[in-house]
Amino acid sequence: MKKIVIAALLFTVLCAALIALGRREPDGTRPRRVEVSGTVRLVGNAPFSALVITGEEREWFVEPEEQDKIIHLQQQQVTVRAKEYYQDRVFANGMSAGRHYYLKDIIVINPKH
Repeated sequence: MKKIVIAALLFTVLCAALIALGRREPDGTRPRRVEVSGTVRLVGNAPFSALVITGEEREWFVEPEEQDKIIHLQQQQVTVRAKEYYQDRVFANGMSAGRHYYLKDIIVINPKH
């Protein structure tokens, strides 16, 4: 009986976490081509670290498969062209947790030293 209760509790927690993650490209949100300037930074801690470009108004998360293109430019100012899309983040209780912006198909234009 204990195993069933533990399994049900674990299943519930996992489902709540997946719902909270939302979808990466919501319906009606098509990636758009943008030119972004900012500082390349590594944020978070292992195993949940992320590479971001921090601009004056916004922070963009770099898709994991794109990180090799700019990881060597950490702590430097860069300008890139990329496709931008966003994900509305939601807490497990349904409240908004803000919007995360993502970049994919990155082309480095100008690493400023």
